[in-house]
Amino acid sequence: MRPNVSRPRDIFEEIVRLRQEGIPAALATIVGTRGSTPGRTSMRLLVLGDGTFLGTVGGGCLEAEVYDTALQVLADEQPRSLQFRLTEQDSPDSGLMCGGEVTIFVEPLTTPSLWIFGAGHVSKALAQMASLAGFRVTVADDRASYATAERFPEAAATVAAPYEELVAQMPIRQNSYGIVVTRGHKEDGHVLERLGRRFAAGERLRFLGMIGSKTKQALLWKHLREAGIGDDFLATVRTPMGAYLGGKTHEEIAVSVVAELIAVRRLGHDLAKTWEGRQKPKGRTEGVRELPANEA
Repeated sequence: MRPNVSRPRDIFEEIVRLRQEGIPAALATIVGTRGSTPGRTSMRLLVLGDGTFLGTVGGGCLEAEVYDTALQVLADEQPRSLQFRLTEQDSPDSGLMCGGEVTIFVEPLTTPSLWIFGAGHVSKALAQMASLAGFRVTVADDRASYATAERFPEAAATVAAPYEELVAQMPIRQNSYGIVVTRGHKEDGHVLERLGRRFAAGERLRFLGMIGSKTKQALLWKHLREAGIGDDFLATVRTPMGAYLGGKTHEEIAVSVVAELIAVRRLGHDLAKTWEGRQKPKGRTEGVRELPANEA
């Protein structure tokens, strides 16, 4: 059922606010009419992920179908075009017998939100590349001297506080992504434990990744399980994260991670399979195992 809630704001002002705050929405616009119709060209309906809406495309059952379609567009970020013939024969349940036709375009207005926990060298490259890829980036660190706008000019926001507080501040919506690249295992554990508790409360990130080796993962997972964090949450943490490209530099790691963020956003799946059957780097020293920096 469509919630009986509306927002008394100008629709364009609301779109600007939503994009600035990284809140997902879908916009339905009447792009064409013919004959007698309940709506006119350029009428709009803005639908948010929480079910609230602003505007109208004419009301009635037509609008109810557009509203449901907007929720689908919010979920998969795929635009849709709808056509309605407003006759009793073509729409017997609509109650509309205007005799006209309406074409409505429904588009996503979604800026994916990425929180990067940790403000080190990898984070600098990640913030830059993720911003270029269309993500609204927030860099969070427990050191105020690191999480600064001067250090991360591409980020939409930088925040400094204990990691427990930072995780509590993070908005978790259907377009929320998280990356854990703090300065140490202890700090990584603080972030993951708090995210795990939010997961148990039903707050799910679309993607959560962490830099780390299998040894680091095993130690962290042991501590997190002892703290009561469930395996269902741990299974959602991508580590090592990113596409396997054999990268070693901070910039190469950032490219691989952002590639995975894009794959999750556009294709609906991560790039874990790229790590299967990976080859050892050429020119390796005998007896010494070399790892991509993402696994170190």
